Order: sequence, then structure tokens, then C-alpha cells
Amino acid sequence: MAHNLTLNLRAESLIEALPYIQRFRGDTFVVKYGGSSMEDESQVECLLRDVVFLEAVGINPVLVHGGGKAITAAMRRTGLTSHFIMGLRVTDKNSISIVEKILDTKINPRIVSIIKHFGGKAIGFSGKAIFQAKHLPLLAVPSGPRDTGFVGEVHKVQTEEVQLAIKREVVPVISPLGSSVEGYALNINADTAASALATALKASKLIFVSDVPGIMLNPSLPKTLVPSITCRMVEKLIKDGTISQGMVPKVQSATRALQEGVAKVHLVSGGRSHCLLLEIFSDAGIGTEILP
Repeated sequence: MAHNLTLNLRAESLIEALPYIQRFRGDTFVVKYGGSSMEDESQVECLLRDVVFLEAVGINPVLVHGGGKAITAAMRRTGLTSHFIMGLRVTDKNSISIVEKILDTKINPRIVSIIKHFGGKAIGFSGKAIFQAKHLPLLAVPSGPRDTGFVGEVHKVQTEEVQLAIKREVVPVISPLGSSVEGYALNINADTAASALATALKASKLIFVSDVPGIMLNPSLPKTLVPSITCRMVEKLIKDGTISQGMVPKVQSATRALQEGVAKVHLVSGGRSHCLLLEIFSDAGIGTEILP
């Protein structure tokens, strides 16, 4: 009896997912993957199996990955200290070479390899081939204007190679780096890179996978998770300090994408098994959806 009940529940889950699969078939989803779950092999594999599932049912996933914790650890091993301003990593000349190495020769190939292991097709891109970037202006902080060094903001997105991969049903995996006019690398916040890419690709969804389950009115109380919210309410929560620190550039990237044509943005926790499938293909969802 218990076995039959389990089988019935599985069948019901598939039926629940069916209208979403039908609705989103052929759509492009940009997934930004970051946070501490990237350090847990089982969680990485779980997330990337979701990505393979999306591709298998006719959705076009495009993955932009972070690597903050791995970069911090690599810097520490070389005696460098990580500093952040308004959620952005200060990147000097010594740091940018470490950032490039970790993102483009460690994390990116690893993600591509795992997707292929689970039967998907993937191709890795350095963000330098995708994002034309310019230096981030000085940041206004209480102590005075601060320079973040080799940190950039996206000026232009070159989508040709990404669109070609999508056409071939291959998952593009992209690092958050940009190329300056002078030709050197700039570190780009992965959230803003994913937002710019989603806009350029006219994606129907932008999904942020990180350490947090979504927007919470009280970060220490999971029950205060907001399942659905508008851009106007997001701005209000930033102003009153409910949304702060590293969440600010994330939700600002979300609202910018919505203002520029992306239909919906989702925030989910990478620590939750099959977070993408549960958020996209279930009626209740598990994170926060942000609407225009």
C-alpha cells in the first residue's frame, strides 16, 4: 500500500509539472548559480541535474556561475585579504588574476563536466567573450568615495555564441568576467552579469540560486519568507533596511531585468534539493518570485 501511495505521489508531481512544461517549452531561462552550496558536491550535482532536466523538456537554460567562496579561499592561500563594499568584492591587480583563474579554469570546466556526466550538453564561456565592460564608478560610502579596482559593469552583451549554443540545444555556462576596452579582465558581480544577459537574450525567467531561500522580512525567521513581491515593494524594503548588504545588488539586478523585459525573477536556495524544479514546476514554489 505504501509503495502504491509513493508511486501515486510521483505521478501527481509529474501531472502538476505538465502545464508548466507545456507553457515554458522553447523559453530561455537564465540561471545565476552562486553561494556556499557550490562547495558541496552533492548539492552541485543536484542543481545541475535540474538544469539537465530543463534542457530535456525543451527549455533553454543558460547558466551564469559565481565563485566567491572559492575565490576568497584562493586569495587567503596567497596571503591576500578579501574586502567588500556594498556587496562587491574589491579587486586589485593581484586579485584579478586569481579571480580569472578560479572562475575560468576551475569552476567553469567543473560545471560543464558535471552537466555532461548527467547526459546533458554544455559549453563553457569566459565572460570576457560575452560581456564588454567598463570600470565601475567610485562608490559613495559614509567614509568617502571608494574605488573597487578591477571591478566592472556590463556595457554590452555579445549574445551570438550563446544563441548559437541554445540553437544547438547546448547549455551555455558563463563566468562573470568582462573585457574592458583596453582588453584586460574586469570582475563583474555575477548577479548583474546574469541580469544583463537575461535582458539581452529576452529570457522569460531569471533565477538566482544562492544561500538564501528568497526575500525574508526577518532573515532569522524562515516563516517570514515572501512568496511573491513587486518591484515597488522591493524598493521600499531596500529603503527601510529590510533588504541589506549582499542582497541589495541581487534584488536590484532583479528589478532592472524586470524593467527591461524579463517576465519574472525567482530567488531560491541552492541548499534545497531540486530547488529549480520545485520552484518552476510546482504550484506553490519554494522561494520568492519578483514581478514587475
